[in-house]
Parts: sequence; structure tokens; C-alpha cells
Amino acid sequence: MTEQTTSTQSSAPQGGAEQHEFSAEVGRLLDLVVHSLYSEREIFLRELVANSADATDRRRFEALTDGARALPEDAKIRINPDKEARLLTISDDGSGMSREELVSNLGTIARSGTRAFGQQLESAKPEDKPNLIGQFGVGFYAAFMVADRVEVVSRRAGSEEAWRWASEGKGAYTLEPATREKAGTDITLHIKEDADEFLDTWRLQAIIRKWADHISWPITILKEDGESPANEGTALWRKPKSEVTEEQLNDFYRHVTHNFDTPWATLHWRAEGTIEFTSLLFIPGSRPFEFSEQSRESRIRLHVRRMFITDDANLVPSWLRFVQGVVDTEDLPLNVSREMLQATPVLARIRKAVTGRVLTDLKNRAKDAETFLPFWENFGAIVKEGVWEDAEHRTELAGLARFRSSALPTDGEDAAKGWTTLGDYVARMKPEQDAIYFLTGDNEDALAKSPQLEGFRARGIEVLLLSDPVDAFWPERLSSFEGKTLRSVTQGHADLEKFAIEGEADAGDAADLDILIPALKEALGESVSEVRGTDRLVSSAVVLAAPEHGPDLQLQKLMRRSGQKIPDSAPILEVNARNPLIRTLARRAAEKEPIAELAQVALDIARIQDGEAPKDPAAFAQRLTALLAAQA
Repeated sequence: MTEQTTSTQSSAPQGGAEQHEFSAEVGRLLDLVVHSLYSEREIFLRELVANSADATDRRRFEALTDGARALPEDAKIRINPDKEARLLTISDDGSGMSREELVSNLGTIARSGTRAFGQQLESAKPEDKPNLIGQFGVGFYAAFMVADRVEVVSRRAGSEEAWRWASEGKGAYTLEPATREKAGTDITLHIKEDADEFLDTWRLQAIIRKWADHISWPITILKEDGESPANEGTALWRKPKSEVTEEQLNDFYRHVTHNFDTPWATLHWRAEGTIEFTSLLFIPGSRPFEFSEQSRESRIRLHVRRMFITDDANLVPSWLRFVQGVVDTEDLPLNVSREMLQATPVLARIRKAVTGRVLTDLKNRAKDAETFLPFWENFGAIVKEGVWEDAEHRTELAGLARFRSSALPTDGEDAAKGWTTLGDYVARMKPEQDAIYFLTGDNEDALAKSPQLEGFRARGIEVLLLSDPVDAFWPERLSSFEGKTLRSVTQGHADLEKFAIEGEADAGDAADLDILIPALKEALGESVSEVRGTDRLVSSAVVLAAPEHGPDLQLQKLMRRSGQKIPDSAPILEVNARNPLIRTLARRAAEKEPIAELAQVALDIARIQDGEAPKDPAAFAQRLTALLAAQA
């Protein structure tokens, strides 16, 4: 998902140049980029060169169906440092940009969460800041770390028009017609006084070797004696594993993902048989910002005989979209179109093979619970989407999943040990227990303290605590695991009567519910569908439950938040007959005293316990104030 932060104003052309202003949020972000990332300024070159490589790849693909956009035979990325003029120019022969594309790509930040990025950047430690750039895709704007002015001259492949974009990174930019002999883009940086190092050819060479050595397009640096190659340009994924070092893999990972961390897992293999392809895939070591809210499509790069074709082939299902890297095959034609890709059986077989290989690797790594946990904390919520939507792999993914539990620590020094699998849960179940119980909600800490757990804890029955949004959906599809049904503790009767309470039972007198329940139903009317006694409470007075058939409380809540219509079904109010409030209500009902106000307070308390606001907060406040005043 993206959020277009558009230019807020544009003035009439003055001297041929249009003046545009960034929105306040974009201007603030540029200020942070310029002033908060000083210690790692060299990354600007990696970002600009990577953009040039992507543009060249794009033009090569476009040329497959449009000969007018054919690449020149000597297509390359050229870096030209001019010490005397204090200019650094990065040029490419790529697809170039039209006026509209310059505005879209450089005049806006097409990315959600820019404000949150700024907040994290301000508070981040120096060693964490480079990784934030990769996670948020700042890219082009990193140029302002070393330049007090940036000019971009671009001509779209297939067009005769060229345009100049220029900005000092202070909240505004200009656009004007320009000239460029061929299609492509020139980015010229007016280097700051304190950034002389980026005009030295040896320094530029070192940066390219470090960050962009594996870019397949030739990168050259202009020196006094002519152009000098700056990168090796090797298709690393085609090399035997024994010839590839960990450092090379990590560098390539950073190039492909634009991250600065190291991968949690690297999968490098060659498939042979009915189809042949080579893969070099990575599972990131950290979770990109707002990852689950981005596009649900995979961005693994598809190459045919080393040539980039597209990163839009969806080579793995959406629940593996965090996997990044390259798949290179000999079994597709170079001129295959995106439309043809979706229909070709070769690609379907590649998808199946890649998905199976990644899943096998995850299952093997899951055998070591300690090393698997960082992966699960980063991407577990994404994997659980597969339990909901992928019938073929549903059981395998459920077996991989990790969960917090009411029987295990959720905070403190032992919190890392507080995870369980469904298989381990089943192994710990009581002999007479036939269901895997779970409770869903928005907050893990709140779930651990929920009154819904009281009766289960008193009987020593474990409950899984599920706090990811997807947790409200997938249990319905999984239905059962190892012969045990999955059951929400908020749905239907808890079926706790067959389990004895461990330790001493509450010796308090129980209220007469035969009189109270009809009185509560009359007082609450259509606000509840049913009132009944419960075994799921020990100390609390009331709790809400959902009908046996239909969505549980958390799913109902999520559906309402997303604007979806759900069947009109009021919740069930369950009452604890041994609680003092319920005993008071029962006594008043027996003595024909009014209980309407107390009944409404009890219902609102039940809603608050489940993380919901009272239906009428003002009325709730008035009732509570009156009750407190009566006790004063």
C-alpha cells in the first residue's frame, strides 16, 4: 500500500522553469535525510547507481515489445567526477523519465509512513540509521546528504522531449524543458564543501566495489586517462556455491533488498530436471517498516539467461513475499511478455519448485527453536496468512507457527521462552481435553490479563494468546490440528464443567440465577442476545461471549472496524454467580428492587474488559459517578 504525498503548489513558468513546492511532510523528511545520516553518506552512490541499473533493466524489457526503445550496444552507467567544478554526474542509458514521471518519482515520496520514518530517524542510534534508509526506501533523496543542489536531466525512451528537475532539498523544486542527445538520465550533484572525498576516483571506486559490484550493467568512472571499469558485473547466482564467499552474498543481498542488515537465511541452489533454473534467495534479518501493509505481491527478480525480465512474476505466494533475490532460467524466451508469463506452465512449475524449496528450508530451520524465533517475530504474521488462504500448505504452515500462551511467560527475562507450537500444545493437553483453546485480541499483554482466561487458569487449561490481525481469521480455515479442534474461548459455551478446579474452590455463596437472569434480560433488552451463568469466570463479575456458530468477538470487532457488514447479533452476557456484584444484583432482583442502572454498568464493564468502549460513554460515566457518590 502506498500513500502519495503530492506537491502542494506549482507556480506559473518563470523563465521557462516551473516552481513546485513539496508538502510540509516531505520537506521535513528531506531535512532529516540531509542532517541525520552524516556518518554513512557514501550510501547515496549505491542508491543512485541502483536506480540507474533498474532504469536500464526496464528499458531492455520495454525494448522486447517496442523496437524504438532499444538500448544502445554500449549501454552502461557512467560516473563522472569534476573536481574543479565540484560536480558529480551519474548517467545511464535507461528508460528515462517524462515530465509527469519526474513529478511522480522525484516530486513526491510514494510511500506510507513518512512521518513515522522521520520520528524513528530522529531517535535512532547512529549505527541503526543506514538500515532505516533501506527499510524506508529513501533512495534518490540520499543525494542531498552530499550535495547542496541536485539536477536531473531525463529523456524518456521513445520520446524527443527532455526535462530538467532541480532542487536544493529545501522544500521546493523546479521543472523546465532541457536537451539530451539520447534517452536516459543524468543526475548531477553539486557537491558540498565537506564532501570532497566523493570527487576522488579512488573513493568512488571503493564505494562501487562495496555496494554495487554485482550490478550486471557495466559501471565506469571517468578518469584523466579515460573510462575505467568500476564493477565486476558477475551474475553471482550462476557461480557454484563453493566459489561464493559470505561477504559476496551479503553485499549482493544489500544490493537486491536495499537493506543494510545481514540475511537471516540464504538459499542458493540450481534446479535440474524437467525445468532448469538457478536461484539465489534471501530471507531478511530484520522486518522492513510497515511490511505487512505494503503490496502483497512478491518482488523476486526473474531473469532469463542472466537478463532481467521482471520483478512482477509473483514467483512465491503472498505469504512468502518477504523472500527476495533472483531466479534465473533457461526455459523461457527472452521476449516473453508479462501477460505471457502469467499463462506459461513453465513459470507455474518454477513457482511450485521455489515455494517448496523455501518451505522445506523453513521447516528445517524451525527444528532449532532459538534460531527460528527471530524469523518468526519478524515474519510470522505474514506466514500465518498462508494458513488462511493456501489450502495446499495449510497444515505445514500451522506446524511451523509459534504462539504465545497463558501457560508460558509473556514478559520478563523468560519471555523468549514463552512460545509454543500447536504440536507442543497438543502434547501438553489434559487427557480429557478435545479442543485447542485460543483467545484473540489487539494486545498480547491485555490478553494475558483477560477475565476470559480465569476459568481456564483455575483448571490448568492452556490457552493460546493470538494478537496479530490475521489471527482472527485463520483458525476458522484450519479447523483442527492433529485431530483436535480449534476453539475460541469467547465463542459458545466454554465446556469447562468437565474439568475440576485445581486447588481450593471459592467457598462463597452462589447467587440465585434463576431469578436474576430473567431480570437482567429485561433490563438489558436487545443489548444482549442471551444472559447465562458461566464457569469461565473466577473473580470477575461478567464477561461477553459470542454465539456458538458465527464469528468470535475479535473477528466481529475487526469486521466492524473495516466497515464490513456483519449479521446483527448482540453478544451473550455471562455472569459469575459467586461474584459480590452478581450476588447484589440477584438480591435486588429477588426483592423486586430496580437493577437497570447496575445491569447497564455491568454490561459496559464487560465491554471494557474486551477492549471495547461502552456503547454510550457519557451515560456510563454518569452511572458510575452516581454509584461512587452513593458509596461516599
